[in-house]
Amino acid sequence: MLHLAVSGHRGLSESTEAWIAAELGRTIESTGAADLVGISCLADGADALFAQTILDLGGRLIAVIPATTYRDGLPGTYHPTYDALLSKASETIALDRDVSDAEAYMDASLRMLDRADELIAVWDGQPARGYGGTADVVQAARDKDLPVTVVWPAGVTRD
Repeated sequence: MLHLAVSGHRGLSESTEAWIAAELGRTIESTGAADLVGISCLADGADALFAQTILDLGGRLIAVIPATTYRDGLPGTYHPTYDALLSKASETIALDRDVSDAEAYMDASLRMLDRADELIAVWDGQPARGYGGTADVVQAARDKDLPVTVVWPAGVTRD
């Protein structure tokens, strides 16, 4: 059984999301794992694309919820997608935090890495824009000697 965690950017353009969704499919399928478990915080953007890909490939989903107020901080238009993905999770790990902030996000990412065999990072290679960002999660995975696979379209920059 292969446990894959995800960390990645939010606020992606439609064309970037389409490329990432396709590449996530190829990347995850290339593992050849018969039993897949995806671990995600289910944020909009990369996390949701990853979670849906895991489910589409017949894998199980573990949702890690950083704080009780986490959903409230996600875009309102994304709530139906978040709720649908969360309802499909075979396991939910809710951190004992009320405030959804950078520390909660990083703690949730570290919890994901504790359960993971590998990190898939939807990452432009740039420094984190705030504590707990993708670059910080990638570094934490590398510090734990977890393999990291970076998925990002060549020549694309974030806003």
